[in-house]
Amino acid sequence: MLLRVQFGEEQKYVKLSELTFVAFLKEVCLKFNIPESRQPDIKVFDQSDTEVDTEVFEEIVKESPGTFRIMLGNGGLGASQSSSSCSGTSDDTVILNFMMCDPVEEVAAAEGSQAKRPCHINYEAKALIEKILTSKPGGERIMQEYGKTKSLTDATRRQMINILAAEMTETHGTSPPKSVRVMYAQGIVALFPYLEDPYSQHGYEHYYDPESGSGYLAWRLKTIQRKTAEERGASVSKSPKVGGPGRGRQPFTYDRESSDEDVEAAIAVLKHSADEKTVREKMKMTFIYRQAMVNDEAKSSDVFLVFSRFLDTPGLIEQDFRLLFGEATANKFLEKWPTTFKAKVIKESHGLVPTTELLEFMRNAESAAEVENGWDSDMSAILLLLHLLPPSAQGRKRPGKLSAYQAVDQLIRFQKVGTSVQQHLDNITQSSQPYLLAQGSTQSTIHSYFIVVDKHALPCKAKGSVGAFDELFKAHYVFGTSYSSSLSSFFTFVQTTIYNIDMGETKETPRVAELRARMVR
Repeated sequence: MLLRVQFGEEQKYVKLSELTFVAFLKEVCLKFNIPESRQPDIKVFDQSDTEVDTEVFEEIVKESPGTFRIMLGNGGLGASQSSSSCSGTSDDTVILNFMMCDPVEEVAAAEGSQAKRPCHINYEAKALIEKILTSKPGGERIMQEYGKTKSLTDATRRQMINILAAEMTETHGTSPPKSVRVMYAQGIVALFPYLEDPYSQHGYEHYYDPESGSGYLAWRLKTIQRKTAEERGASVSKSPKVGGPGRGRQPFTYDRESSDEDVEAAIAVLKHSADEKTVREKMKMTFIYRQAMVNDEAKSSDVFLVFSRFLDTPGLIEQDFRLLFGEATANKFLEKWPTTFKAKVIKESHGLVPTTELLEFMRNAESAAEVENGWDSDMSAILLLLHLLPPSAQGRKRPGKLSAYQAVDQLIRFQKVGTSVQQHLDNITQSSQPYLLAQGSTQSTIHSYFIVVDKHALPCKAKGSVGAFDELFKAHYVFGTSYSSSLSSFFTFVQTTIYNIDMGETKETPRVAELRARMVR
């Protein structure tokens, strides 16, 4: 465990291999050259100025990380004195800031795709938020809930935002300076470190993002401004975040870019050859040409006409995705969903308002045996994630807003085995974004999956629901297709949090960042 220690003007990390009071004092003395003979003079106090001793030290560190004060008796080292000298006469204070950095660092190390964020704390902002919450009705309950669960429910988070936004506008007006909004956001994650988003630049952007002006605090302020009918100047235009499918990107790897003649020859072979090895080889040869095609609005609709092998050769979507992003990214969902995210999604879903449909998904997702009615355990858990990230309202009047259960049809549809897939395609009356067509005897017993896109059914190589969903997600990138508006938050979470694609470069709702902060801890 890493403990951040401040001694006078110096700050250092102290690493403990053994979480004991004696080991802690020994490491502090070694780090700051404090003579071990002074250990008996050291007293440790928690944030309430209650003395911490060897009996409670481990429990306090695990359950209530915060600022600890270390007092040295008379004759201790002065902050301005040489650290090798023992001849002081004044007391000294060593501030130890116990930041539970391990969750963020472990995630970053596991992903290998972003640097570890230093554990900086804005103490002024932390004290401000703590003062507001402890002095306002309902604030103490918020802090108690976090202390017990290391998280906040959606209802409690909304209450916290309302309290803080009300205090902010009372003190600074309905259009507080950006610096104030940033301080409040910093204070929230400083006081409640497990609410920090380790995948964003600063960790607090889901509460207030100064670059885009979005976040829970920003949204509440806009509501207050609208209610008080105060018009302000035009907002400054921001550079849009453009991560996700459809973004032009260089392939992760390819042997060489084929000549026009080679591409034409390969396309001619693909039209007539059914040999899988030959098809895979020629598809790889035409990859660069095909990527340019799917990202060209005038040509993208012809991709299945030119490359018709997508319609009868499973595995080609996977091959193109690996050429685009590499092996590590391509494997992430299959590696991380069963081992990490499935259980966390199920746990988070217990905090949702129960409906008949939600309870069925939860029951099936938690079932260790074969499911009798409804989707299997894995698909039910994926649909629970959709309920955690439901369709967003489009505009103030919410025209056409779908419920999470209604949005399921935009992700997966069931077809009884023996029914014609072509008949399903013929019945499509309007274009839609890619979705799964699951064909089987029951929803829990699926024999084959297809990805339906542009009135074409592409056979999935995977036979299970996790693999089929993995292929559906990848199809968006292979064909340069945007997410369905109703599934945007859902797919964006999968993209940034599980596949780690375009992190920090993709526009995300605060809800996506908030859910990620809960799950990666």
